[in-house]
Amino acid sequence: MLPLSAFPPISNSAIQASDTMLSQNLPVNEALSGIFGSISLTAWICLLIPQLITNYKAKSAEGLSMGFLAIWLFGDVTNLSGALVTGLAPTATALAGYFCISDLILITQCIYYNVRNARIARRRRRSSTVEPSEDEPLLRRSSTNPPRRHSHHEHSNPDAIKRVVTAEDELTSGNSWINNSLAIFAIYLVGAAGWFISYRIGAWDKPEDADVGDSSSPAAISGMVLGYASAICYLCARIPQIIKNYRQKSCEGLALLFFLFSLTGNMMYGLSVFSYSQESEYLIKATPWLVGSLGTMVEDCIIFYQFSIYSSRESNSESGLSGANDGHETV
Repeated sequence: MLPLSAFPPISNSAIQASDTMLSQNLPVNEALSGIFGSISLTAWICLLIPQLITNYKAKSAEGLSMGFLAIWLFGDVTNLSGALVTGLAPTATALAGYFCISDLILITQCIYYNVRNARIARRRRRSSTVEPSEDEPLLRRSSTNPPRRHSHHEHSNPDAIKRVVTAEDELTSGNSWINNSLAIFAIYLVGAAGWFISYRIGAWDKPEDADVGDSSSPAAISGMVLGYASAICYLCARIPQIIKNYRQKSCEGLALLFFLFSLTGNMMYGLSVFSYSQESEYLIKATPWLVGSLGTMVEDCIIFYQFSIYSSRESNSESGLSGANDGHETV
């Protein structure tokens, strides 16, 4: 996610050149920039929904790093602070507030499931450590825990259901790829339609007396500092998650679509910036956000690689276990 002040950072010369243009003769570069930016915002708005659904279905949030969520929340808080300080449009400020509320919902859900599952685990440990009394008949003791040979299907079915719910096999399942592709296509469609509607209602009309803010004012400088801090937080947020995946050698519990939305948002933002203007002054001002966007895309690709290698390892190990279980059953 990127600071809302970065959508897009427009130079004074670009503003003066476009002030007299009405929406009826909107330049192609501004239209493309608006479409890409709208798709990016749509991806950010829907970003956390796949992970919320994954946690709810799995009744667990163990796959997520709380450090990842904490740094992400701090980035959104600084983003909202920058929007308030610089006096961005009410819609931009409301969107920044929406990001913070979404983060708090996801963090609350994770804390709830972590505490709930920790209590259940403690109860199971206590029940398993309770020893039978000496007065209890031996026959009853043995009958309470009768030996039973489990088939391979009895072990694999719950695990398979869990993998489907938590997106563990999304890199190998054709249906999951289709669902993810449709979701990405919907993001593009809704984002483009949103820009077209705003264009038709005149949201891109620029009055001739447009007021250009003073970039040297304390409010503008404070907003820029908060924007930089927010971009740094977004860039560093995925590091705890990457480390957690590496240590556990698993991406179980993570929604692949969550990171696909993130990749879409960052990529569309970069295209929005470059398509708007190629002036050196404009690109220099946008460099911090472009670097943060590119760095986040690299980190997302690392997580995609972790999805690939860890899911293949687990599928190979499970196939080996199934072969061993089948061999035992035939003996």
